[in-house]
Amino acid sequence: MNAYQAAQHYSSVKTQTNVLDASPHRLIQMLFEGALERIAQAKGAMRQNQIARKGELIGKAINIVGGLQGSLNDKEGGELAANLEGLYDYIVRRLLKANLDNDPEILDECGRLLGELKSGWDAIANEVR
Repeated sequence: MNAYQAAQHYSSVKTQTNVLDASPHRLIQMLFEGALERIAQAKGAMRQNQIARKGELIGKAINIVGGLQGSLNDKEGGELAANLEGLYDYIVRRLLKANLDNDPEILDECGRLLGELKSGWDAIANEVR
């Protein structure tokens, strides 16, 4: 196992441990963090003309946003859940367009939107405890 593979394995084990120990609120924070990280990485791959890597990373970001969508509680969330559902759907469509058009500005837009949602989620962390 080379150093890169060892680092990847360590990162995977660390992530799995964090997920097992996390509260439901923290899990959502981790999803936001993961989506933002994949979008930033995709932008870097886009700049370096790594087309396959860019597509892979945008696909991962889309899957994470899908996970956020799946975590919505329509019954208890009411109008807020419906609004978030629409926003997540918009973000997924924009990520697909960013991939298709190779447009880093669209990735920036998606990152800003998810960053704002994450900030709001982070702000309620103390209330959840």
